[in-house]
Amino acid sequence: MAARRESFVKRRKALGFSQESLADAVGVDRSTVGRWETGETEPQSLHRPGLCRELRVSAAQLESMISISTELAPIQTIHASQTDSVDSGYDDEIETLELARRVVASDVGNETLSRLEGVFNDLAMKYPSAPPQDLLERVRKYSGYVGRLLDARKTLAEHRQLLVLGGWFSLLGATLHIDLNQEDAATARLRTAMTLAQHAGHSEIQAWCLETDAWRVLTDGNYSKAVELSKAAQALAPKGSSVEIQATAQEGRAYARLGAPKETYDAIGRVHSLVSPMRFPDHPEHHYQYDPGKSISYTATTLAWVGDPAAEGYAREVISRLSPSGDISKWPRRVASANIDLALSLIVSDRVDEACNAAQKAILSGRVVPSNRWRALEVVRAVEDRDISDARDLREAYEGMRPAIGPT
Repeated sequence: MAARRESFVKRRKALGFSQESLADAVGVDRSTVGRWETGETEPQSLHRPGLCRELRVSAAQLESMISISTELAPIQTIHASQTDSVDSGYDDEIETLELARRVVASDVGNETLSRLEGVFNDLAMKYPSAPPQDLLERVRKYSGYVGRLLDARKTLAEHRQLLVLGGWFSLLGATLHIDLNQEDAATARLRTAMTLAQHAGHSEIQAWCLETDAWRVLTDGNYSKAVELSKAAQALAPKGSSVEIQATAQEGRAYARLGAPKETYDAIGRVHSLVSPMRFPDHPEHHYQYDPGKSISYTATTLAWVGDPAAEGYAREVISRLSPSGDISKWPRRVASANIDLALSLIVSDRVDEACNAAQKAILSGRVVPSNRWRALEVVRAVEDRDISDARDLREAYEGMRPAIGPT
């Protein structure tokens, strides 16, 4: 258990400082002074000159005060005559030095920021395969931690980095809420992400917020609003960025649902033009890094929705390339979605038995998130309309999926 630094406390009180006033004088939070006094932490090297100045002790005396291994000797006061001769030579410089110190003084640190960035990237790479509820718990934890750090002592650069990180975590949290059909929570997190991104001046996150909201309203059946949001995202997005491509793809899907083939094919063509010069990313599984494989998946979905039989080839390519094994429970979500796209395209070609088989595999894989249930239901209803013998089994598989994948 940490030992209380009594000599440090007595010295502070003897000079008339409260914890808060000493914290203000040194440039830290009051809680930081409290942790110094309880022995939880030691003052960082950048804070020690200020403590020596305010407590009127030498560096050696301060070291003795914060040492908790031995009984501390009384601190001798430095008389005013001693300090006056020193202070008079630095009056013109002290304000400049204090300003410089406050610019670099921080309770956050680059290592903490780097680790938080690594955590976010790890979560974004796990998004395609991990259960959304599991990821959401971690997102909540780290979003809260970023929020606490925003109240800590930090530089302006670190403050902006925290705003950016908070924006990314909130954006990913919103995406997970959408996957779980938790619309109110998704909307709240999207607003938070947008606010943080606006304060940080981060146009990429702002564009992702609009693109993600486009997907939210598309799953809710508001296709015209999805087009509007997708176009707004493209206008904000950095040119050639992943979010510009994704927002363009989202526009195409929305037009497909509106039954507008001309606009749909135009969007598909623009996506292919944007993707063609791209290098394959180091981490294609990262949700916020576009790769050619995503282009194929989006094309399969868009063509399936517009009723183009060509969707079959794109869907089969995704399934062939991304299926890790014969174990459907190990599929990435993209493979489950591709099987639904395949089923829709097979229905258009009047191969209903094959469509039923593809849809049933997608449903039984457990990789169809709640926000995509409506897509699976479209296949179920189309199969039932054809009145084939396997329609009952497909309906039972769909109904059995509902409790396993969470609230709708």
